[in-house]
Amino acid sequence: MAQVTDITIMYVVLVEPQIPQNTGSIARTCAATETPLSIVGEIPFEISEKTVRRAGLDYWPWVKLSRYQTITAFTDQVQPARSWYLSTHGTRNYFEVDFSADDALVFGSETKGLGKEFLSSVAPESVLTIPMSCAHVRSLNLSNAVSIVLFEALRQQHLRYSSKLS
Repeated sequence: MAQVTDITIMYVVLVEPQIPQNTGSIARTCAATETPLSIVGEIPFEISEKTVRRAGLDYWPWVKLSRYQTITAFTDQVQPARSWYLSTHGTRNYFEVDFSADDALVFGSETKGLGKEFLSSVAPESVLTIPMSCAHVRSLNLSNAVSIVLFEALRQQHLRYSSKLS
């Protein structure tokens, strides 16, 4: 399997995730891609070495995990190049974006998303959506959504990195 390392840093940010299994799956994706994972706000389950070991998450030592009380605390400390907010309320498709090194991909909780009030406080062009052709499906699983967008962002960075080597 090819390794994608030293190409870029993206940040995956989860705002108040609700489902431990989704968070675990996202953590695995972040570990596999060496992408820092930031969790913002309160979560209704425990994340500790002991609890994740009990759940069989043996990759946990490779998760670059940070916790923040607010999204502002995250952006103040990390200072990402840009923040992209993923939402079913977005009007811009994620594949229309030219992702850059040090961008943050911000996802809301499984039950509330990022919330309309929060989304109204950010630039509309920074709110992205994953298009779905079936109007009867409300949204994708959070873990799947993170994987879709993260791998596209990394694919773009890999292409840039590869072309610089030629």
